Amino acid sequence: MNLKFTPLSFSWVALHPQPRGIIQFIGGAFFGSLPTIFYRYFLSQMYAKGYSIIALPFRFSFQHWPIAISLLKEQSILAKAMPELAEKLGYQNNIYTDKSKYFWVGHSLGCKYIMLLEFMSENGWQDKLRKYVNSQEVEKVEIIFNQVHPSITTILNQHSLLMAPDISDTNSAIPVPALAKLIDRIGLGAKPSRKQTQSLIKHSDLFQLISMISFSKDTVAGSITDRGKSKEIQDKSDVIWLINTLKNRGLLHQEISGKHLEPVGIKVGNYIVDLNPLDKFIQPIYHRCLEQIALHLLDNS
Repeated sequence: MNLKFTPLSFSWVALHPQPRGIIQFIGGAFFGSLPTIFYRYFLSQMYAKGYSIIALPFRFSFQHWPIAISLLKEQSILAKAMPELAEKLGYQNNIYTDKSKYFWVGHSLGCKYIMLLEFMSENGWQDKLRKYVNSQEVEKVEIIFNQVHPSITTILNQHSLLMAPDISDTNSAIPVPALAKLIDRIGLGAKPSRKQTQSLIKHSDLFQLISMISFSKDTVAGSITDRGKSKEIQDKSDVIWLINTLKNRGLLHQEISGKHLEPVGIKVGNYIVDLNPLDKFIQPIYHRCLEQIALHLLDNS
């Protein structure tokens, strides 16, 4: 069954004739701006196993709150538009009104947006936000939320799969430390910061429907191999932090061989090409197990 995307609102959608669920996918910086190209093999395998796909193009910004809130707005729009499109195509459409059939799948920085969506699904999230973010920033977030005013304001009961999650700070996007510090100092850095995001997750009552896939050679999000490394590396490892924080909330986790960009790739003959010469670049399909593990975690959520 061929994967064919259709533009709908600000997203790309591929509706399955007999869907078992709907995957909402957001990728990482750069590659996530064209998810239907750079993540095509991964998404095609999800579609082949019965999932309708929503590919949400990544918009780069240091202001992560507005983008997360815009994703809620987009979910509101698509929840109305997809049943109409499915009916037009002659497909089953009742599943699109069942919120529990929606899954969030993210890669790298895209995972941070999903975690912010989870935080905003908690009752009274604004009060909790005030404990960890300064009042000026809280006011900005509330203004944006009220302006966007999404009709769907929660992702409760929607399982999330995080692949190589990067709880990004300014220095994750800008590799020059002095420049990253300057941008933070003048107030233009990543918001919320990594430390703030960690506090919001740690003190939330949610984050109980999370699965995670990490990669053994990932130097961006980290891996479980960081446990045997220096304290500095362990402190920077988002994978280690999430395992330690969510282990008592039912976190499903599996680590496999690979680097940070493992989910990126297009099929060329019997190979997967990830378009990044600094990674593996090309790999035989029979060596690749990411999609099978992702499907297993989604099926057992």
